[in-house]
Amino acid sequence: MQDRVIIVGGGISGTATAYELARNGVNVTLLERGELASMASGWTLAGVRQSGRHPSELPLAAAAVARWPNLAAELEADTEYRQQGNLRLALSESDVPIIRGVVDASATAGIPIEYLDSIDDVHAIAPALTDQIFGASYCPSDGHANPSKTVLAFAAAATRHGAVIRTGVDVTAIATASGKVTGVETTEGPLAADVVIVAAGIYTPRLLGTLGLNLPLDIRHVPAVQSVPLPPMLAPVIGVASGMFAGRQQVDGRLRLTLNGTAWNGGEWHDQYSVQPTLEQVRDTIEFAVGILPAVRDLRVAQVWGGLLDLTPDALPVIERSPDVDGLIIAAGFSGHGFCLGPITGQILADLAVVGSTELPIEPFQLTRFANQTAPSESLTLHG
Repeated sequence: MQDRVIIVGGGISGTATAYELARNGVNVTLLERGELASMASGWTLAGVRQSGRHPSELPLAAAAVARWPNLAAELEADTEYRQQGNLRLALSESDVPIIRGVVDASATAGIPIEYLDSIDDVHAIAPALTDQIFGASYCPSDGHANPSKTVLAFAAAATRHGAVIRTGVDVTAIATASGKVTGVETTEGPLAADVVIVAAGIYTPRLLGTLGLNLPLDIRHVPAVQSVPLPPMLAPVIGVASGMFAGRQQVDGRLRLTLNGTAWNGGEWHDQYSVQPTLEQVRDTIEFAVGILPAVRDLRVAQVWGGLLDLTPDALPVIERSPDVDGLIIAAGFSGHGFCLGPITGQILADLAVVGSTELPIEPFQLTRFANQTAPSESLTLHG
């Protein structure tokens, strides 16, 4: 009898996995507490990059970047993917060694990247940037996409192949018997399954806790500001050496700007109001953006929103088929840079569900690495 798979979470990891499973004939149901792309996958800057990543993530990022150019055709929907590069800026002399380190590490890994030490070279790529830049890294193979459109494209493709997607259903517990998954408990009653994939972002620890598993997460609240449509002024995604700011111009001309996260004090649950940024956060985001892009000093704001990120102690995700609970698969803690990986995360999770293993190297992402850690040691970085 074919395994029945339930996916918890309607972000890019969950919908991509539903697509991979469904198109291979697997009986799969995806459950989402809110709406699809309502958490990190929807509000994110949506960078698609290899540059500046931890070495453990590079094989996954490289596979993802190779797949992104053909993803829209595969899913029969526009993802607004553009491969227009990533600029990471040194805003002071003390930032220069950080940027050079990014270039050296990326080049060693075989990623096409260059260090720009001339403001003329920087302006040749992004003429709207300030003159007060002391250097930059530029990776032309990086890019960006539309996060909501991409998630909905995966979901629609999954549905065409037979996946069942249900929103507004909260999974309250994972059911087990004799150390094996048997299904989930939900606000609409129990559902049976042979495999449960938890890709629920900040809510993952709550579900794992019902099984005695501990995933340490520091939840960070990040503001985002979006402008009205503007003339083309910024092709690449931009970030800064400190990792506290990232921005890009969308295909529709709107600027999308994010600033460093603060501790989340909104309690166990979030809603559309509690996650909104404060006036101070919005002000700081705009002021920082104006310092880098002087031309937008008088920009008009279309909307603001906030997002919650699941930051692990080492800022790397957990991706594994659990050795402790048969039939349980975990994909969480992407720490603000999981969107790019989504198409490959979906492949990995589908492989783990169907054959129990994957050819991609996921050993660094095991949950057991946190056994003796209780507090985050890495800070949140925003680089697109």
